[in-house]
Amino acid sequence: MAIEVEIFPKNLEVTDRINDYVTKKVSKLDRFLGDIEETRVDLAYLKSARNPSDRQVAQITIRGRGYILRTEERADDIFTAIDAALEKMQRKMERFKGKRARGRGDGTSAAQVGAEVAAPLEDEGEEIPVIARRKTFSLVPMGELEAIEQMVQLGHENFFVFFNADTETINVLYRRRDGSYGLIEPRLR
Repeated sequence: MAIEVEIFPKNLEVTDRINDYVTKKVSKLDRFLGDIEETRVDLAYLKSARNPSDRQVAQITIRGRGYILRTEERADDIFTAIDAALEKMQRKMERFKGKRARGRGDGTSAAQVGAEVAAPLEDEGEEIPVIARRKTFSLVPMGELEAIEQMVQLGHENFFVFFNADTETINVLYRRRDGSYGLIEPRLR
């Protein structure tokens, strides 16, 4: 099964050579996981990076049924960044495949840990808050334990938004100060 690779450049022109290189290398990832649905490669040139060896950025995102895996690497050459991100992705895929085969945790629910909702902020001045960035993404139905696993694998340290397959609602999973997890389950009035 051939993987369709989507390439998204930022401040970088994707030449035929880069396109062929990425497509050839990334399409081999289906050897590690056979149920890949979407593969996205973000390539960027960051002029403002402090270290010149961190200016070329390659980010690979793999989406499959019930999981998302993402890696990002930086280098002074785009091909080096791509190779490093691919190696990291292969290791991550092997680790993920092993976790799926062994099962998940101790079976306790993240809801049993307890949810703690932060108090709303009070207005302190007349400044109007500005939304600096909007982000949209697709939600994949998953259980609470899968959400914890995805949060860890994606490197999200503070929170993770997911569609809870058990309750059929959108939930927010977050890490508490003591290292445990909390789950926010919103309800409409």
